[in-house]
Amino acid sequence: MSPGGAHGRRAVRLPLGRRAQAHPARARAWRRRRGVSVAIGWDRIGADLDAHGCAVVQGLIDARECRAYAGAYDDEARYRSRVVMERHGFGRGEYRYFGYPLPEGLAALRAALYEPLARIANRWHEAMGIETRFPARHGEFLARCHAAGQQRPTPLILRYREGDYNCLHQDLYGEHVFPLQVAVLLSQPREDFTGGEFVLTEQRPRMQSRVEVVGLGQGDAVIFPVNQRPLNGTRSVYRVSMRHGVSRLLSGQRHTLGIIFHDAE
Repeated sequence: MSPGGAHGRRAVRLPLGRRAQAHPARARAWRRRRGVSVAIGWDRIGADLDAHGCAVVQGLIDARECRAYAGAYDDEARYRSRVVMERHGFGRGEYRYFGYPLPEGLAALRAALYEPLARIANRWHEAMGIETRFPARHGEFLARCHAAGQQRPTPLILRYREGDYNCLHQDLYGEHVFPLQVAVLLSQPREDFTGGEFVLTEQRPRMQSRVEVVGLGQGDAVIFPVNQRPLNGTRSVYRVSMRHGVSRLLSGQRHTLGIIFHDAE
């Protein structure tokens, strides 16, 4: 597999209009409107995902946006449902799913991240021998989900308090699954909370599981597989199963923004 995908060795930014591309100040304003603080080198993202099963984007959203998302957790009008994890055996803590329409910045961020991730997803599916391909635009993919009865939005905010944790799991909500998702840490480690590390496990065929602990700062995002990814073996590419979770929070309070690209039944 080529880790650079369709862009070879060039570092690219989130898609911008022609006027924004020509004027740096407009480019910065474009990213602010979409809740994005930084340009992203997608070649590096693709290479990290291929090599490690995850990739970190530092400072994807700024501290002000982080505080706004976390501070609005108790605004019930924003959300379609609340899940208390302990009731379902998911761990301890809780989360809320946003309702449609999504907040403008979140909807724009979800759509903007989808486009370059769709190229990686299509490359992965080709490598794994999976026939499904993903359209270039997120709206087209959501139309596919909605036609199949997956009409409930899946972006969410998770809240953990001392002693809370999230069991290893996969976020599968129906027939149509986009193979990558994003989690953004909204809280400040060591100031707002301690413990609560983001954890990935990789189950390789006929081998013991591999664990990846991902260090994040406030506003950092981790991109990771929803359920499986391709891995180069000695003779061919094979599929490995991935699960993710959060270790026990030792103190404080931790909020996370989860961006899942398929909708739920």
